[in-house]
Amino acid sequence: LKELIQKAKANNVPNDNIERVIKKAAGGNDGANYEEIIYEGYGPNGIAVVVKALTDNRNRTAGEMRHYFDKFGGNLGQSGSVTFMFDRKGIIVIEADGLDEDTVMEAALEAGADDFEFDGEIFEISTEPNSLGAVRDALEEQGYKFVSAEVAYVPQTMSSIDDPDLVVKMERLIDMLEENDDVQAVWHNWEMPEE
Repeated sequence: LKELIQKAKANNVPNDNIERVIKKAAGGNDGANYEEIIYEGYGPNGIAVVVKALTDNRNRTAGEMRHYFDKFGGNLGQSGSVTFMFDRKGIIVIEADGLDEDTVMEAALEAGADDFEFDGEIFEISTEPNSLGAVRDALEEQGYKFVSAEVAYVPQTMSSIDDPDLVVKMERLIDMLEENDDVQAVWHNWEMPEE
């Protein structure tokens, strides 16, 4: 929960929205039971997509997911149809602003991180999913602020789309999924074009 609240605040989500989602997850809205469901499918050009949803109506959400995939040239798959193409990892992102790469790397590895990458703007620290909380807490105690800290599905290989029409469809599919109230996160193996 702490990770999700930090992620939401980092993305400038209003406090009212955060509280509404917490109440929804806790069953504070009209006694409904919510369950987390992972949907898997293929977008245009065979791009693998994994969607994490929290829903009180499995049939409604599945129908919406199927509609989005169909509408934009993809198809919703069975459980396990694309997750084998992803590794589940804890990912912590820290802005590099004024921080020394060696110092951050040493702190991350001492905290129990598995891997460390720096692209000039951000540090991306990866952990085992079960170690994410401990690594995040250890770095937080040292004063590091996070852009995000979450368990994610990281693609093993990336795919590209050459057809401009399919690029637009893929962008719209991602937008529709992210705008759905039940959707908590969307991961894919699309190597997005540089803006």
